[in-house]
Amino acid sequence: MSARHRSRSPQWRTGMLFCLAGLAGAPRTAASQDAPADDGNWMRRYDRPATYDVVVERIMMPMRDGVRLATTLVFPAREGRKVDGRYPALLIRFMGDSRETDGRYGTEAQYFAARGYVVAVQTMRGRVPSEGEAFYLYGEQAKDGADAVEWLATQPWSTGRVGTFGVSHAGVAQYSLATENPRGLAAMVPAFAQSNYALWSMRTGGALELRYLNWATGASAVGREAADDSVIGTAARAERARFPEYLSDPPFLFKFERGLSALRHTPAYEDWLLSMVEHSVYPDTGGFWTDPGLNLTLYYESMADVPTMHHSGWYDTYPRAKADNRAALAAIKRTPQWLLLGPWTHTSAFPRFAGDVDFGEEAGGSYNQVRVAWYDHWLRGDANGIADDSPVKVFVMGGGDERKNPDGRKNHGGFWRETTAFPLPETEYVNYYFHAHGTLSPEPPSGASSSTTYTFDPRNPVPSIGGNVSAFGRFYLAGAFDQVCRDDLIGCKDHLPLASRPDVLVFQTPPLTEDVEVTGYLRIVVYGSSTGVDTDFTAKLVDVHPPNADYPEGYAMNLADGIIRARFRNGRDREEPMDPGTVYEFVIEPYPTANLFKRGHRIRVDISSSSFPRFDVNPNTGEPILRHRRFRVVDNTVYHERGRASHIVLPLIPASTRPSQ
Repeated sequence: MSARHRSRSPQWRTGMLFCLAGLAGAPRTAASQDAPADDGNWMRRYDRPATYDVVVERIMMPMRDGVRLATTLVFPAREGRKVDGRYPALLIRFMGDSRETDGRYGTEAQYFAARGYVVAVQTMRGRVPSEGEAFYLYGEQAKDGADAVEWLATQPWSTGRVGTFGVSHAGVAQYSLATENPRGLAAMVPAFAQSNYALWSMRTGGALELRYLNWATGASAVGREAADDSVIGTAARAERARFPEYLSDPPFLFKFERGLSALRHTPAYEDWLLSMVEHSVYPDTGGFWTDPGLNLTLYYESMADVPTMHHSGWYDTYPRAKADNRAALAAIKRTPQWLLLGPWTHTSAFPRFAGDVDFGEEAGGSYNQVRVAWYDHWLRGDANGIADDSPVKVFVMGGGDERKNPDGRKNHGGFWRETTAFPLPETEYVNYYFHAHGTLSPEPPSGASSSTTYTFDPRNPVPSIGGNVSAFGRFYLAGAFDQVCRDDLIGCKDHLPLASRPDVLVFQTPPLTEDVEVTGYLRIVVYGSSTGVDTDFTAKLVDVHPPNADYPEGYAMNLADGIIRARFRNGRDREEPMDPGTVYEFVIEPYPTANLFKRGHRIRVDISSSSFPRFDVNPNTGEPILRHRRFRVVDNTVYHERGRASHIVLPLIPASTRPSQ
């Protein structure tokens, strides 16, 4: 018998009843298989009303090593009693308290159970109220998840078919358990989750995404150590409350040394964070990046071959990861692999807006309806048409009137593309070159000598305004925003456009004479030099909207941004200092996007050397970053000349393929 199909002891099969409580579910309504008319929003093709009430049982589910995980089971019911029969099961494993039936996952569990599923909401080991030693972010999730799937598949009320759901860390948990190929796993919907954290979303271009400082301090303050020891809890919560102060004096005052950091009261969380900081090279000799929760790319071949809906948003931290996962698995698995990329931030819903920008009625929809249709087909065998639908659905932002709507957001609009692959098969990659005096054009520069130099002071980094972030809470807002400083943004000291800063180089087209659609992966090639031995280059793609009555100064809407750390210019597997003054090629790969630049708009690329607090700030000294003691002001130069023509590679989509709107 293979290691992936292990025998189970009698103890493993026995759950312990914790308590039983009735819970009012959705009203009983006759099921309908009639789909609404197709109005351009594919999400509204699917709708199945509730047919049950629900009841709840709470158990401690045993794992193979005897550790028990707190699990709430939500059953279909009528008149306060479980309905006899066998049902498919759905599993969500997350960090929170599985006893909270009115929380996000408790509410979703009721939604699914009212439609004929038994739903298990499970708290991961090491988190209250589950048992187990200290929690370790993203690690050691595969075996527990596989055990939970197989437990659900063998219960007397189960059909033996199990699906999974969950967002963010709960999405990572799904990918992790799939690497164990557990018996009974039949469908997954991992949303907003990783591919390889060493390359994307935790570290990007070699730089660190600082959202994990906020995540770690918040998680440690409500973790098991804090719950079990009131003194530790008080100290951890005090550090959490001080977190904004660590970011208030860029480039921030968080000390990355064991026993001295803001996480010193909870050593397991501190160890995880500092280990991530220390392992900046990939692949690394310590094996930090080999757990499936941190690096799924090592496990594609061994993953369970089950229908999977991969989903993220343009303003999330995972659109690149989800697109990469879907492409890799679709190439080697037999079952359908879907990809959904919408105009969303890191969320458990399908809203119609992100940040200050609204994308129209087509952008929003019922996430639950789509997931139920997925499970209905793959777990119950319902012929609801979803198996015949397009496997790749991407939302193209843009096309609206750009006025302010009643909710106070900019009406940018957008539309769905339903296709077979991402990048889109019809993509045409076109270079847009940087030129002197800030122009951007498909025509390459012809001059023999042309460059622009700016001064980068790491103690005065460029503030981040929106973009691809998560886990920052109120300290940093994700999404689309006008690239103008304001009082509620970290690092902003005025109310001026970022483009006015001398350390931000702006290259933009003239007003477009026709609509231009950019959909797919982005790549910026910078030929640059520095007076330092190390530095960073950043790049941001911006849609510049012309003025109107609601936005008389116009609107510079961020689409995607990225970074490259100079020491990693030749690959993440080694660190190489620069020779000051030597010109090198730097490649920046922001997360993918999809946007229709309307006629009259401009395509703009901003080049700089920092984006704080989205990324950590390079001190330019060559020291180990985040362990450095000094800062150095450097002059960085970007070349836009014949033979060293810096440019952005835009994935353009022919207008002839655009769906009618």
